[in-house]
Amino acid sequence: MLEVSRNQALAYRIAEHGLHRTAADPYELPLLDLGLQDSMRDTALLSLAARVPGPVTPESLVDDPRLALVWSHRGAPHFHRRADLPELVSALVPIDDPDALARMLWQQKEMRATEVSAVDVLFTTARAIRKVVTKPMTKGAVSTAITKILPPAFSRWCRGCNATHVHEQLMRIATLHGGVRLEPGQTPATLAPLEERGRLSTRPAPKAVSHLLHQYLRFNGPATPGDAAGFVGTARNCVQETWPADEVTEVKVDSRRAFVPTDRLPALENPPTPSGVRLLPPFDPYTQARDKAVLVPDKARAKEVWKILGSPGAILVDGEILGVWRTKGAGKRLTFTLTEFDPLRRADRAAAEEEAERAATARGYPDVSVKWS
Repeated sequence: MLEVSRNQALAYRIAEHGLHRTAADPYELPLLDLGLQDSMRDTALLSLAARVPGPVTPESLVDDPRLALVWSHRGAPHFHRRADLPELVSALVPIDDPDALARMLWQQKEMRATEVSAVDVLFTTARAIRKVVTKPMTKGAVSTAITKILPPAFSRWCRGCNATHVHEQLMRIATLHGGVRLEPGQTPATLAPLEERGRLSTRPAPKAVSHLLHQYLRFNGPATPGDAAGFVGTARNCVQETWPADEVTEVKVDSRRAFVPTDRLPALENPPTPSGVRLLPPFDPYTQARDKAVLVPDKARAKEVWKILGSPGAILVDGEILGVWRTKGAGKRLTFTLTEFDPLRRADRAAAEEEAERAATARGYPDVSVKWS
């Protein structure tokens, strides 16, 4: 069995994630095979800026007709290629009822209380969304409309909204099956029908699920079945039947058993050496890998990178996360506060400040200032 070091595994991931900036056209970025998460302001845009060599502007994703923003993995908003959406939708169809229930994440208890099959709950909601969303509508308007036509058990009283509405996670994972996307760059969140939405399909597609798990292992391997299941948003035992066993090879990463696509073994054995500085935003695909202890072994530092609420961005230096960063906008100026875990070299600090300027340009700020702490 091939055994690789942690540093070797990270070097492989950095290359697969495109952090060497080898893809000139954002559409050709291999990572779009998995998607770019956009859960906070401009996070997908900043992930793109960390990966392409050319300038990134506020319009780079929003105005690209080849891309669509949808609720996909774990119900989180991701940019995907429109051409990839049919297979993505198939991959997100639950294999069975336990899988559908697991995808409800924190709202599993409420779904059990419906006393209805989780698969039926999901697709009943998807049909309601498809019926309601025939034009751009705010998320709140859609929620109000579908709540009226769904069984009462599918909804809950929300103290924050002071209203009864459909369960949040249920709505998120049902929306794409309903043939509905998100309007990028809109506040509040706005939903719209996909321009070429096909018929709603409830049929499980094990091959599509296997391909999705394979893609996770390609970008974040070597990894375990539990890691891949966590990214998809289901339970480990729910991926046993769809695990791409014939296409992956087991390896050891510092004695930890994990898997990587067999066709990527040469790349894992001889990855290019990571070099340079990147500012990765919160929810960047690289830091979204589920084995956080591999990315940041020091527990105290890991707590600084992944907060329960309001996680910062990460400072990646020569393949290691060596600090965090936050921003605050005021008028035309964006102020970066960079916090290093240990003192960085002067050249690395200068490179980080250049990356901050790139990030500010991507977000449309003409003026940028950087503070170190």
